[in-house]
Amino acid sequence: MSHEVSVVVRYRKAVTYGVHALLAALQASGVECELRHGTSPEETAAQITASGGDRVLVLWSFYSPDAEAMAAELAAVRALADGPHVLHIAGGVHATAEPQHVLDSGWDLAGIGEGESTIVALVTALREDAELTTVPGLAVRDHDGVALRTRPAPQLPLDAHRSFPSGARRHVGPIELTRGCRYTCRFCQTPFMFGGQFRHRSVASVVEHVRGMREEFGLRDVRFITPTSLSYGAPGPDADLDAVEELLASVQAELPGDGRIFFGSFPSEVRPEHVTPEAMAMLRRYVANDNIIIGAQSGSDRILAASGRGHGAGPVRDAVRIAVEHGFRPNVDFMFGMPGEDEADQDASLRLADDLVELGARIHTHTFMPLPGTPWRDADPAFIPVETMRRLDRLAQRGEAYGHWRRQAEHSTRLAETAKAYPRRTRRRRTDG
Repeated sequence: MSHEVSVVVRYRKAVTYGVHALLAALQASGVECELRHGTSPEETAAQITASGGDRVLVLWSFYSPDAEAMAAELAAVRALADGPHVLHIAGGVHATAEPQHVLDSGWDLAGIGEGESTIVALVTALREDAELTTVPGLAVRDHDGVALRTRPAPQLPLDAHRSFPSGARRHVGPIELTRGCRYTCRFCQTPFMFGGQFRHRSVASVVEHVRGMREEFGLRDVRFITPTSLSYGAPGPDADLDAVEELLASVQAELPGDGRIFFGSFPSEVRPEHVTPEAMAMLRRYVANDNIIIGAQSGSDRILAASGRGHGAGPVRDAVRIAVEHGFRPNVDFMFGMPGEDEADQDASLRLADDLVELGARIHTHTFMPLPGTPWRDADPAFIPVETMRRLDRLAQRGEAYGHWRRQAEHSTRLAETAKAYPRRTRRRRTDG
């Protein structure tokens, strides 16, 4: 006899893209389950209570800086609605990197790695009353509370899964173009989570998404998720402009006359060495966005080399100049407080930022955070002196910079404390399956 399973999603705007991919995988699998959404802790608890399943699986997804706040939400939900039939699972980059921390924070399960195969197998196991240790891509509590990992979930071609399900306008979002990243920046979770190689969605799959958006909901705007936009179609470091143009031309042909393509703007970016006159001229023929996001991170060649960025400060200045000449306003990411950074490095970043503003850019300011799973997870953030803070504030006051670097500085402190409490050298425990 199979169990009725209800899936309740703690639905948050900050992490909808990953959740949409899970819902698409459930839809495509045909596995039977009731789906409910909670947009607050109170609504999530109410949905648990109202659910019709005799097994309830509650999905949580969050980034590492939000882990503490989400643990407080989880406690609030449990206080309002709980029982032995309710299982809470956390997924995403933090759960993948820190499953023990997630389990100690109150979740029953941690999803490790890409979740599409895991969610289908987990709902199936709950329906069939199978052992959860048979589900790939999980961490469960062992007899002594230590995280016990099941076998890894497979990393499938991107075409194997849709970016979002059909049938609900609220779930439509950007189309995921690429997973994984061959640029192993020491501060970034993407290569850790998805692998150090690119996996690109085919043009045919992208067109299928666009056609569904247009036919089902009459949508005319298309956006993409990718760690580096102009790497589409390329296996290595060089941009493949022919592949990018084939993609954009195919999407344009699928859209109505007033359709719009947004590419290289949020939620994706462009690497500075990929910004060439040829690339910008090609984008101008297809895209509607008047801005692009360029990842600089530092104006210090020493820090850029230490962080593994793969470029110096010179290409950043060149990229901004070229982008502006072709009618784009660049939003340029800078990160302060990276490990080993001193006042001279910060001064180099601020002087480059001033130069870029003169050229026509805006500066997007960040504070380094020791993110779980990254090579710099255990690194100490560099001190940011008052004078650097004042110069950043002056840029913001003039409308030349934006960002939440002060809030990220608070997150950085908490993440550093968590890293010390959960030393990475602890041996992993795995099932035999």
